[in-house]
Amino acid sequence: MWRGAGRGRMGERPVEGVIGVQLVLTMVMASVIQKIIPHYSLARWLLCSGSLRWYQHPTEEELRILAGKQRGKSKKDRKYNGHIESKPLTIPKDIDLHLETKSVTERDTIALHYFPEYQWLVDFTVAATVVYVMTEAYYSIVKPSQEMNISVVWCLLVLAFAVKVLFSLTTHYFKVEDGGERSVCVTFGFFFFVKAMAILIVTENYLEFGLESGFSNFSESAMQFLEKQGLESQGPVSKLTFKLFLAVLCSLIGAFLTFPGLRLAQMHLDALNLATEKITQTLLHINFLAPLFMVLLWVKPITKDYIMNPPLGKESIPLMSEDTFDTVRLWIVILLCALRLGMIRHHLQAYLNLAQKSVDQMKKEAGRISVVDLQKMVARVFYYLCVIALQYVAPLVMLLHTTLLLKTLGNYSWGIYPELNSDTPVENSLLPSSVYSESPPADGKMKVTVVQITMALGSLKNIFTPLLFRGLLSFFTWWIAACLFSTSLFGLFYHQYLTVA
Repeated sequence: MWRGAGRGRMGERPVEGVIGVQLVLTMVMASVIQKIIPHYSLARWLLCSGSLRWYQHPTEEELRILAGKQRGKSKKDRKYNGHIESKPLTIPKDIDLHLETKSVTERDTIALHYFPEYQWLVDFTVAATVVYVMTEAYYSIVKPSQEMNISVVWCLLVLAFAVKVLFSLTTHYFKVEDGGERSVCVTFGFFFFVKAMAILIVTENYLEFGLESGFSNFSESAMQFLEKQGLESQGPVSKLTFKLFLAVLCSLIGAFLTFPGLRLAQMHLDALNLATEKITQTLLHINFLAPLFMVLLWVKPITKDYIMNPPLGKESIPLMSEDTFDTVRLWIVILLCALRLGMIRHHLQAYLNLAQKSVDQMKKEAGRISVVDLQKMVARVFYYLCVIALQYVAPLVMLLHTTLLLKTLGNYSWGIYPELNSDTPVENSLLPSSVYSESPPADGKMKVTVVQITMALGSLKNIFTPLLFRGLLSFFTWWIAACLFSTSLFGLFYHQYLTVA
């Protein structure tokens, strides 16, 4: 009797693992998001710490005084249907106007467009990153073998929120009928579709993603699974369809990242003009070239071949192992993302200075401008601050959490000199035999349901292997960086040479 009870308790271990430490961590972080983060928000601190200053639009009375006009009934006022109508007040464009600055406060953020979306994306990303770090620490200490890594769900949610925000901003550009933003998005979308098709043709000897081997492994595993179910199939999807789907997805990502890249180029140029210290200018240059460095990490003849087979005379001694190179590549991407986050205030302040820059440009023009149009021109810069912040942060969030997913689902290691990883066979296997042999059939429907669900998850792990995730996530990490660099480089050329200074 006691022996049977002991077997029943052993059979419950996988269930306890599912609702164990990771679920408690998730519930605690959900409570932190609800109770603590609204009071201690990183997103709000980045804007309202006092380092950012915005330009206030002048009042109508101030502009009247500068223009030498007195308030009163104008001779140009006319009576129409019993109502006195006056023409809008205008002032000369070359007026001696100097805008006053003020530090961004929490009260000022209430009027900002997209501030709730910005705050939610940044704060949820912080929470998800904390959950990921604590989960990685838990896995390195306890080394659970049958638990699902719940940090993957958090990373996927972050990516979903980032894509949703970028989609919302892109649809906003499509609603503008007068400007050419819609044409720019469509043009870059087609450009990135063609570029993705060309990249997907390149062999693994030049771009080391692992897509070919990952897709082959996925097809073989899926065919084996279907054969076990008694179904005959040539595979879940052909290679052409798979690459065509990737190209369409890449074109959408490229269209979403078009205006973030173009805006980054303008902020980079303005931030360089504001920076006075050499170290700040150097960091700004590194930050702008960071996507290029990420792109080169997967170009095999430039990076991996030189490291694995360095030209050091007759003997070729690798500088590091292949696993170490993969780990170093992950760390470089994360460090460059941290640098980009650290430089956010320089870029946002450069954007806020566009208000004074627009006024200075207006002073060089002849003619007159209405007071309302002048106030809108100045106020518009501040009210769209969070839109610019989202365009800066969302690609950064996508890069960071795609890299974190690459490490976890690709079965990499954080150690510079990682040991032989023995987790892959465990991840690809089904449940241990104790679930079947030691759980008696009389335990009830709940255990049968749990076993069936776990078997289904085990089958999915056999199909979606780390080899497949390495190929897909490496490609998407590289593609996001490539889109950012392409659009920012075009924006740099446009703002440097095609616009009138």
